[in-house]
Amino acid sequence: MMMQRPLPPEEYSLKETSPHLGGVIAKGDKLTSTYDLVEQMQYLYVRVVKARDLPAKDITGSCDPYVEIKLGNYKGTTPHFEKKTNPEWNQVFAFSKDRIQASVIEVTVKDKDFVKDDFIGRVSFDLTEVPKRVPPDSPLAPQWYRLEDKKGDKAKGELMLAVWMGTQADEAFPEAWHSDAAAVPSEGLASIRSKVYLSPKLWYVRVNIIEAQDLLVSDKDRYPEVLVKAVLGNQALRTRVSPSRNLNPMWNEDLLFVAAEPFEEHLVLSVEDRVGPNKDEVLGKVAIPLQNVERRLDYRAVNTKWYNLERHVVIAEGDQKKETTKFLSRIHLRICLDGGYHVLDESTHYSSDLRPTAKQLWKSSIGVLEVGILTSQGLLPMKTKDGKGTTDAYCVAKYGQKWIRTRTIIDCFSKWNEQYTWEVFDPCTVVTVGVFDNCHLQGGDKATGTKDSRIGKVRIRLSTLETDRVYTHSYPLLVLHPSGVKKMGEVQLAVRFTCSSLLNMLYIYSQPLLPKMHYLHPLSVTQLDNLRHQATQIVSMRLGRAEPPLRKEVVEYMIDVDSHMWSMRKSKANFFRIMGVLGGLIAVSRWFDQVRKWKNPLTTVLIHVLFIILVLYPELILPTAFLYLFLIGIWYYRWRPRQPPHMDTRLSHAESVHPDELDEEFDTFPTSRPPDIVRMRYDRLRSVAGRIQTVVGDLATQGERLQSLLSWRDPRATALFLTFCLIAAIVLYVTPFRVVALVAGIYALRHPRFRHKLPSAPLNFFRTLPARTDSML
Repeated sequence: MMMQRPLPPEEYSLKETSPHLGGVIAKGDKLTSTYDLVEQMQYLYVRVVKARDLPAKDITGSCDPYVEIKLGNYKGTTPHFEKKTNPEWNQVFAFSKDRIQASVIEVTVKDKDFVKDDFIGRVSFDLTEVPKRVPPDSPLAPQWYRLEDKKGDKAKGELMLAVWMGTQADEAFPEAWHSDAAAVPSEGLASIRSKVYLSPKLWYVRVNIIEAQDLLVSDKDRYPEVLVKAVLGNQALRTRVSPSRNLNPMWNEDLLFVAAEPFEEHLVLSVEDRVGPNKDEVLGKVAIPLQNVERRLDYRAVNTKWYNLERHVVIAEGDQKKETTKFLSRIHLRICLDGGYHVLDESTHYSSDLRPTAKQLWKSSIGVLEVGILTSQGLLPMKTKDGKGTTDAYCVAKYGQKWIRTRTIIDCFSKWNEQYTWEVFDPCTVVTVGVFDNCHLQGGDKATGTKDSRIGKVRIRLSTLETDRVYTHSYPLLVLHPSGVKKMGEVQLAVRFTCSSLLNMLYIYSQPLLPKMHYLHPLSVTQLDNLRHQATQIVSMRLGRAEPPLRKEVVEYMIDVDSHMWSMRKSKANFFRIMGVLGGLIAVSRWFDQVRKWKNPLTTVLIHVLFIILVLYPELILPTAFLYLFLIGIWYYRWRPRQPPHMDTRLSHAESVHPDELDEEFDTFPTSRPPDIVRMRYDRLRSVAGRIQTVVGDLATQGERLQSLLSWRDPRATALFLTFCLIAAIVLYVTPFRVVALVAGIYALRHPRFRHKLPSAPLNFFRTLPARTDSML
């Protein structure tokens, strides 16, 4: 496998840009007009409403009319109606002013025919006379126009339409047919328009299975092994086998599920008797609609309820057998929808919403996030069309429950210039913008197996943004391939975070990140992982059923479904991140070691003076420490980051990763590689895990040695330590603390000529203490 040649570091970094936002060159200026984070794009809009009194063109005495709008080389058509002389289309067409190469627009009504479409009439407009409309002006009212024949004379029939010049801020823009989509079939137009989606409202469903009564088992000579199986959609959980092996079993066990409004599936509980290995006999079932389940906002007790268990049984009536539902027994349950939790469906590191499910617990918003998706540059071809590489790009942005999808730009330089707004409830959240290639234009959903290709994504944490400042940057789109990290192009964004109340935002920093229920009654890590997996499946399924669908591969890429998978590259990156965090402590210890060794006598003398002052005036210790931190922070203000953080290929170890490690990262689960490669990777994993095991063991050994000081595991060592503690207590009692601190500090800072190269006696004593390593197999 060939490694891709890495690009220069500057190709992976952000670039500040100066686009004309709302006609103003943006350089962090405060822009206040609406739709001001994008460049204004002029469009010629044509709204075709309906026609009346059209002449008959067919032998049947009717016509199959449709409208054709022609502007230079661009042509758009409406669907046709069969045998209708008064059709209604109500369709909008948009032509980019930058590409208009004509002075007249023609709107022609034609009759659909098998061989050649018949001409009915047309209306022409001179572009110099088309009125301009600037939002938020009132919409231009359509009016009736008399059709003309090819010679310019009046023809039979009238057409109601409106023609005007506007911008992308016009309310007709999202649903309009664009001239860029001229090559797209009419059935694929819905998949290229801009859309706004909302994530389904997710709830945790808590099922407390208490007991069952009067069960009927087939074999009464054995003790039943009864368990309960609960199914909600594609989620299935089981209780343990009841410890009371009789016909009235008890469990008192909680099961947790994820459900989305509107609730479509019933919660199905079945009581089963384990009669043999992998063989369970159903003793009864009950289906519970979630619409009737109680909702709670806190951890208050929920009323229990008895439910009847039923089972389909076959009853013989003469020579015939009849299947009927028979009441068998009862089950005691406590079911509720927990609205005090936030249902995690995103990666916890990149969450965009942390509010609880119940709307009653929401707090007021603290500001507004505005994102202008401007243009893309240098996008690599993602597919081949007519023998040449092309890309039909669109953007998806997610923040909170709101997803947006821009229109798809067909086979050209991607210039969206679309602006979207979100309410912000917590500044410590992340907005994600992804760029994709639309692979469903030709054939739509009929293109089985085709997935929209990922081009790259951008994450921006709101807390890193200054309020009321417009950030305009070009972000590199980076994707990790089996051949290495690859730059797929760049996307240009304009971002502004507006704060409505600074005090409210600062107050948020003192509040827990998650709702209170996560801390008062926490869920286990295993539960959260399983529930997050179910939540992501529900979100991707619901958004995939929208029209047009936001497809599963897009949703999973945006919310990082596979972020938990093992990767040698990520493990290395996280190790060096830890080393980077500890680097500050290591640097301080090295500096102090140089002070102790008198590498710089002037510095050591100053440290002596400072130390003596702090010992003589201990009330200055904490003020001095905080003042020192304050001065460090002020000093670093000069080098504060001026750009939002972005994906760092060096931090991610994406540039220097080994090809086999990349192949392992992109392997399927379970693996699809040959046994010899799997064996090699397993041996490598054992080697890495062995080193980690050694480090963890060393840390455990040091902790156990501390415990053994008082455990009498080594009686002589414990006796020596207790004797030292007694003497130290007496000495410290009669000696002023300032004297002790002064002597200890001067001893630690003594000159190297008074030091020994051998380890000190306390260190030698600590290293001789026993640990539980001796008891390990």
